[in-house]
Amino acid sequence: METRALSRIFLLVLCIYSLKIAVDGAGECGRNPPDREAIKLAPCAMAAQDKSAKVSATCCVRVKQMGKNPKCLCAVMLSSTARSSGAKPEISMTIPKRCNIADRPIGYKCGAYTLP
Repeated sequence: METRALSRIFLLVLCIYSLKIAVDGAGECGRNPPDREAIKLAPCAMAAQDKSAKVSATCCVRVKQMGKNPKCLCAVMLSSTARSSGAKPEISMTIPKRCNIADRPIGYKCGAYTLP
């Protein structure tokens, strides 16, 4: 009887732990918060501050990859990490177009901004 009760408690704890993991992974960028994902766009720092700055090939590759999930790309561009690095959201939103990414999320509403 005692073994049966312990096994049920163990199963209950395991289920609660599984639910916690599932809930934690429900953000815009999956399990990683946008501030952590923003670090991946470090090669875009200059292009996110100055509209006339050249966008590096590395930046374009990373933006294209992240742009497959527009919610994540938007959250990253508006993240506190991006802002604290000096990125300006109105300029950051132009990077996919400046990279000539054909399948970019044109017209996607990103806070007060729209991706061109």
